[in-house]
Amino acid sequence: MESAHDKLSIVIIQGSVRPGNYTAMAAALVADELSRNPHVAVEHIDPARFYLAPPGIDLHSEGARLIRHKVKQAAGIVLATPEYHGSFSSVMKLVIENLGFPSALAGKPVALLGVAAGVIGAIKSLEHLRGVVSHVGAMPLPLVVSVPDVHSVFDRDGRCLEPRMEKLIRSVGTNLVEYIHHNVCPRITLERILREGGGPVNEAHPGQPSNSLRA
Repeated sequence: MESAHDKLSIVIIQGSVRPGNYTAMAAALVADELSRNPHVAVEHIDPARFYLAPPGIDLHSEGARLIRHKVKQAAGIVLATPEYHGSFSSVMKLVIENLGFPSALAGKPVALLGVAAGVIGAIKSLEHLRGVVSHVGAMPLPLVVSVPDVHSVFDRDGRCLEPRMEKLIRSVGTNLVEYIHHNVCPRITLERILREGGGPVNEAHPGQPSNSLRA
């Protein structure tokens, strides 16, 4: 049986702490889709549950240390943000600041999800967030998902009312897992082979040796 340590760890961080916020609803769909994969362990982080200090005051609070640890241990990250005043939320910026420098995001593949009340969606916030994520050394995925007119996409109970948009939101998680399997896992395996002097790699399972090498 596959243990939790053997599973691919994905952390989802939402950038809103407002009660009943739509960012959490969209992030919950991503978490639900990922939880359907038996080889993935997913954790959904709500910043409202943690004390995170403003930049320059204290990066050593229990909340900051815990989130940094979870991000460092994850294979991939999903950042979900609302669009506020033409950019991503101050909550998301606060989380990123508390991930330290060098950032715990450095070297991590990151999928971006944005929600907005307007009809053009969260395009501006995702552009700005991509720039910050890249600056701290993470690897934002090329495709982002923006949810426009979010008030009509979800009801107050968090149910998605538009099947096409629900499928798109759920794809944030599956695209991240596919990216990790196709790009990150082969690189890590190659680095291990070069370091340890191993033999051929099993193409069906990049993390395992070829059957011809098994005793």
